[in-house]
Amino acid sequence: MLWPELTGAVPRLINYSENHTFLLAAPGGAAYTLRVHRPDYQDSASIDSELAWLGALHRDTDLPVPLAVPGRDGRLIQQVTTHDGLSRHAVLFRFIEGAEPSPSDDLVGLFGVLGEYAARLHAHAADWTRPSGFMRQAWNAKSILDANGLWGDWRVAPGVTPAIRIILDRSSDQLQARLGRYGMAPNRYGLIHADMRLGNILVDGSRVSLIDFDDCGLCWFTYDFAAAISFYETSKTVPELKAAWLDQYCAHRALDPQDIAEIDSMILLRRMALLAWIGSHAETDLAQTHQAGFAEGTADLAERYLAGAIWP
Repeated sequence: MLWPELTGAVPRLINYSENHTFLLAAPGGAAYTLRVHRPDYQDSASIDSELAWLGALHRDTDLPVPLAVPGRDGRLIQQVTTHDGLSRHAVLFRFIEGAEPSPSDDLVGLFGVLGEYAARLHAHAADWTRPSGFMRQAWNAKSILDANGLWGDWRVAPGVTPAIRIILDRSSDQLQARLGRYGMAPNRYGLIHADMRLGNILVDGSRVSLIDFDDCGLCWFTYDFAAAISFYETSKTVPELKAAWLDQYCAHRALDPQDIAEIDSMILLRRMALLAWIGSHAETDLAQTHQAGFAEGTADLAERYLAGAIWP
């Protein structure tokens, strides 16, 4: 047994999107989640870097984020053999109570909390001395929009017709130009969660926990708002959610007018990343849930971006 705490526990699959996540209830009553990494995404150095930041967040802040559990050998990253005979990285976390919020909920208050959390994460990341060998992916225009992007090629995603391709090519060019001018100064670009969507939020009464740092990496700080509205960028509630997020973010960390002006760029960049993801993860329930009409919705956002603004 790699983790003594799991003796007698039976795993139950509770999520499959990027990785497989299992819930394990130990006979003594303690509960854990086991994340089994998919091959060819994060290597051990990258996972170790994620866990180093989580450990620092536990040490330095009171933010409710996952706590990794070392194995019998004292290491946080273990190797497990799956049913297909492959050896995969695995990390065990203490279970966090809560339920995923629904897009149909009144999310204004929640987005205020997410704005505060994002600001505090970014402030910590800016002040934190990263350990030697720290390595995380960069989420930038090239790594998202190029044909060999981190989540695949949006050009071959379902629903990308020749007409939609023309619109998205134009918006991709404008995105890269605008983000090039915006730049990567340390006050606007650094280590972020990068996947702060509703599926990675757990609400338990008044407690809001932020989970799944598997995609954390280097990006523009306001991309964390764009990630928070993942798959629902076309919703009419976005302006109200954006206002709530910005109100609490700016109460804890300053943004300048250009940072706020480029939030539309972050929204479209994230949407393009998700379009690519749907194409490269077509076997997942999440991709199948959102596939219908997603390319058309992305083109609509792109046309509004090209015209001057996605949202006021």
